[in-house]
Amino acid sequence: MSDSNRVVVYKGPGEVAVETMDYPRLEVPAEVADHFGITKKAPHAVILKLVTTNICGSDQHMVRGRTTAPIGQTLGHEITGEVVELGEDVLFVKKGDICSVPFNIACGRCRMCNEGKTGICLNVNPARAGAAYGYVDMGGWIGGQADYVMIPYADFNLLKFPDRDQALEKILDLTMLSDIFPTGYHGAYTAGVTTGSTVYVAGAGPVGLAAAFSAQLLGASVVLVGDMNGDRLKQAESFGCVGIDLTTDGSLAEKIDQVVGEPEVDAAVDAVGFEARGHGEGAAEAPATVLNDAMTVARAGAGVGIPGLYVTGDPGAVDDAAKQGTLGVRLGLGWAKSHSLHTGQCPVKQYNRKLMNLILSDRADIAKAVNAKTIGLDQAPEGYAQFDSGAAQKFVIDPHGMTG
Repeated sequence: MSDSNRVVVYKGPGEVAVETMDYPRLEVPAEVADHFGITKKAPHAVILKLVTTNICGSDQHMVRGRTTAPIGQTLGHEITGEVVELGEDVLFVKKGDICSVPFNIACGRCRMCNEGKTGICLNVNPARAGAAYGYVDMGGWIGGQADYVMIPYADFNLLKFPDRDQALEKILDLTMLSDIFPTGYHGAYTAGVTTGSTVYVAGAGPVGLAAAFSAQLLGASVVLVGDMNGDRLKQAESFGCVGIDLTTDGSLAEKIDQVVGEPEVDAAVDAVGFEARGHGEGAAEAPATVLNDAMTVARAGAGVGIPGLYVTGDPGAVDDAAKQGTLGVRLGLGWAKSHSLHTGQCPVKQYNRKLMNLILSDRADIAKAVNAKTIGLDQAPEGYAQFDSGAAQKFVIDPHGMTG
């Protein structure tokens, strides 16, 4: 086995590089072991050879310098891989299995895990509830934009694909199970999308597209997707959504009225997060815009799903309050309209197996919906740059040339 590992690393605002690090060990991060008083040795873990690992919009927040991520932060939480090494306590996955990895790291033993709330596991991050691979303040776990990665509590966390050949044939769809497909589905589901719903999704990036696609799966009658990027709006329209161009004149409510016959929808999804901008060509950043829009256009009694990322530390924010995650949200409006707002990390394990079944049954062409494009690991810096420039694509890294 190799004694080294290539990993994508944050080098400063706007810059990433592929660097060589030690080959992963079956060990949890020292900060996790020390804080929780557990052994560093991880017989419950496996090493995966990466089949695919994707660039996420959440990664871009770090790379833009919009979080407290330190120089040298490893990247990558969207992981699909082949088991090549396993600890002695791993019972139910075997070498050669190809598995999807939820981006949430979960112990499978705590109260939150027992309640299915794997996005807020209590035993994997000294800083707060919940952890993820390759992400700031998420426990110090090495990222998966790499050749190899260590996965703890493997029997609990891994979703094994039932047939290797079928998995490789559908890998561009299956790779979306680690994050954006369940996250988009979670946004639509928690917003209350159901048969016949009218739905507004803010943001036509990959998570927004996944949310829009998921709204269709849940039975929405019409899905409107708002963005200021024309190419991304075209991508939403490619699978039957109605693109809402937010650079043009007119309020969002007026634009919705022109499509559905009334200025409101049954459910709204915020797939933008804290780097939101106001409406109109060249609009300035206004981090509460999307949340306030969602409450404005969601009917009374509606739900607002919020898979878009919000942070507690943003050094590049527009004001001191926003630097701490304090935003000018019109909560009174949401209260008056009896809205339900659902925030936080998607608990991927609640959804990934059923969404896998849809993919394997040819019922969910999610890779086509998000316009997946495969690149090599050495092309990761270029992929980050293109994604940051607004490319209407989901970049899938294939470190070992396994996608064919």
